Amino acid sequence: MDMKELISNQIRSGQDGVPDPDYEGFIRNVKQLTGIDLAQYKEAQMKRRLTTLRNKNGYSTFASFFSAMTNDKTLFYEFLDKMTINVSEFWRNPNRWETLRDTVLPALTAGKSRLRVWSAACSTGEEPYTLAMILNDQGLLQNTYLLATDIDDGALGKANEGLYLERSLKDVPPDVAGRYFTPEGVMYRIEPKLKKAVTFKKQNLLLDDFEEGFDLIVCRNVMIYFTEEAKQKLYHRFAQALRPGGILFVGSTEQIFSPGNYGLETSETFFYRKKD
Repeated sequence: MDMKELISNQIRSGQDGVPDPDYEGFIRNVKQLTGIDLAQYKEAQMKRRLTTLRNKNGYSTFASFFSAMTNDKTLFYEFLDKMTINVSEFWRNPNRWETLRDTVLPALTAGKSRLRVWSAACSTGEEPYTLAMILNDQGLLQNTYLLATDIDDGALGKANEGLYLERSLKDVPPDVAGRYFTPEGVMYRIEPKLKKAVTFKKQNLLLDDFEEGFDLIVCRNVMIYFTEEAKQKLYHRFAQALRPGGILFVGSTEQIFSPGNYGLETSETFFYRKKD
């Protein structure tokens, strides 16, 4: 039996309504240790991802894998990386960022001298740095509180370092890339001014308190990994964290079909305004 077939069999053993005590115990242990509730994520996707990681490292059960994680910091960080799916690029889906720049921001800044902006689940920093580029080009950055949060210490460390592979820049307009990145060997370093403008903090979206009064919250390509119950809870909490008239910006696969349920209304496609 090859590895792919082995993983498929292991995943199926916990489906079709049949409990998988080994995986359920792993979920409980992870929540007790870290506060991360894996039960809030879509089980099939998360279990497949973690089964692959567990088998790659030579463990046949989740119980043995968890025991190893608690004694091996490298393995624990590898688990966090796999769980949080750190795949991101600057200016991902460029037309959405153009809408933010050309339509959403002018409306948000009308009559305001300062902005509060939050990049939730910011991964390795590409999203908040994209925000910083746009805000700086609009002359808004120096008067903006720009918060970026993520659950993964490793991802936040990379974000704070601000050093990226060229492939992360593939969607950045060439003139923008020329202003905000400096080649450094095979890598590209973000402009120090942008680094200083972003406040990075660790945060568990499903557990920790939110700051409030934001003009703009950006949470893209993360909600697809949560259960419907967790998504609904987060949409309510994001809406509460916005000021009246503030905007929630979501990913291209995360359209909110009943925004009114959360006190929101559609502003532009994938942009939702909190009702006054």
